[in-house]
Amino acid sequence: MSQLHLAIETFARGFAFTRSFTHECRAERVGPLWVVRDAPRKQGSYRVEEWISSGIPPAETDRIARENTRGRYAICAIHASDEPDTPLRSDYKSLGYRLRTTEPLMVHDLDQVPQVQSPAHIVRVMTGELASQLAKIAGARQILPEHLSPQAPLRQYVALIDGALVGYVRSIRVGNATWCSNMFVLPAFRRRGIARAMLCRMLRDDKAEGAVAAVLTATHTGVKLYPLVGYRHVGTLLLFSPVRRQAAGHRPITAPES
Repeated sequence: MSQLHLAIETFARGFAFTRSFTHECRAERVGPLWVVRDAPRKQGSYRVEEWISSGIPPAETDRIARENTRGRYAICAIHASDEPDTPLRSDYKSLGYRLRTTEPLMVHDLDQVPQVQSPAHIVRVMTGELASQLAKIAGARQILPEHLSPQAPLRQYVALIDGALVGYVRSIRVGNATWCSNMFVLPAFRRRGIARAMLCRMLRDDKAEGAVAAVLTATHTGVKLYPLVGYRHVGTLLLFSPVRRQAAGHRPITAPES
């Protein structure tokens, strides 16, 4: 499996894991595509589906998504970092899609993880008290009670200065890789090496647990940070929403923040 394909599968399965906090979400294969969508519901509306395509013609991706969606959907078209994106943009536009955002897809091979000094103490969240403190800062639960055990597939980290929580990041085990989700440092504490220190602690633990790669999508601000700790840009995700056949109502994917 190429690093790009490994990154795409890790993205699909990791993203489904994070969406399962409120209702089970699944990453499934439908033909040549991945789709991230809710498990069957007895009541309530289905959330927007994410159809993930790489190397598949836009017209074919469009056909598969329209024929298999439950309703609202968006397309995540991913191309390799050394390929132009102009044809994708043009083809999806001609099919009636609007480009919502682009996100670099990045991979760390975990061979070397640098040591970084910062004023913060980086700890893994292992208590309900710290998890509750984090939820107040983040505005939403970042870790569930079942994830507080050492063997849990989700590892949540926080940065503390004098006991105050100033940053957070989490790693989700997906097969033999990991997915980095929701990396954030409070604005007043940025540019002090805290984000790098959190990432490096997380990556060392990823490697110690046997992962062969760590994957994330980055904001265009964050993309300047991640290479400093060893991430490489392997692809770019273009998020398209249909504008003619249906109302998208899509909430963009949450990428790690620096």
